[in-house]
Amino acid sequence: MEIGLSTFVETTPDVNGEVISHAQRIREVVEEIVLADQVGLDVFGVGEHHREDFAASSPAIILAAAASQTKRIRLTSAVTVLSSADPVRVFQDFATVDAISNGRAEIMAGRGSFIESFPLFGYNLNDYNELFEEKLELLLKIRDSEKVTWKGGHRPAIDNLGVYPRPVQDPLPVWIGSGGNSESVVRAGILGLPLVLAIIGGSPIQFEPLVQLYKKAVDHAGHDVSKLTVASHSHGFIAKNSEEAADKFFPSTQYVMNKLGKERGWGPYTRRSFDVARSFDGALYVGDPKTVADKIIHLRKNVGVTRFMLHVPVGTMPHEDVMSAIELLGKEVAPMVREEIARWEASEQGK
Repeated sequence: MEIGLSTFVETTPDVNGEVISHAQRIREVVEEIVLADQVGLDVFGVGEHHREDFAASSPAIILAAAASQTKRIRLTSAVTVLSSADPVRVFQDFATVDAISNGRAEIMAGRGSFIESFPLFGYNLNDYNELFEEKLELLLKIRDSEKVTWKGGHRPAIDNLGVYPRPVQDPLPVWIGSGGNSESVVRAGILGLPLVLAIIGGSPIQFEPLVQLYKKAVDHAGHDVSKLTVASHSHGFIAKNSEEAADKFFPSTQYVMNKLGKERGWGPYTRRSFDVARSFDGALYVGDPKTVADKIIHLRKNVGVTRFMLHVPVGTMPHEDVMSAIELLGKEVAPMVREEIARWEASEQGK
């Protein structure tokens, strides 16, 4: 069971209404990745966005900065908005991160739940699905072959040209990110690509049928399901006791959810909504180390994920609180989860 973190490098106003600079938040995230490596976590993901309240428009550069200061942790986008990106450049950027990290880079490719990048880079939202399918095809071609010949409808053709540098890993891991769309889950399975599910609302148990659908698609396409990983990306926060964790995490989470709610027509996000979501059956992993560990174990046993990524912070929180949560995740939560899952898997194999 892999345990890690993800961030969107948010720069929303803090509880005092102050906004830190993009530069400061980016430097803080590099420190967070370094700490995650030091406390033994497995992976750190940085999401791509193109708006004022997110500082990471280029995750690969942030990950490259952390790559030179870390030794073991895997470094991934979470996600790369492939529909509005150039697959050649995406591959080159992450092959470079792979070189700096000596084989620890990954790409999580997704459509993206935010649309700002489409007009920014000159794409039509009417081509939303077609863009992703075409660009994923090209990215995988580049991954699988040094010389590429390819033709599509939204990018100039490539005629037997090389794409460099080549990564340390062969192949460079490419994941499919999904918010729970069955078509994307099936696509990942047919292509034999690992899957990451954004489990950020409702009950995580509701995602179990999607995991089974993914495995059926993997098997149907002739891939080995035992060699593929299913990950979850879930919001949360850890403190020494659960009420402290909730009280610290709620204000920034409420701000972000209500801001997005106004943009997308959601209802108001209240403390009651938050407390329901942090209950044992909810999608928020907020609490003391044992509470969070128990929820991750439950997710592994009942949904089937084999990588868990805690998304922290949601909105702007004090850097020292985020660092404390990372330390607790690595030093207390992860050992509890790994020990119980190892015991459980041994028991399952013995049946």
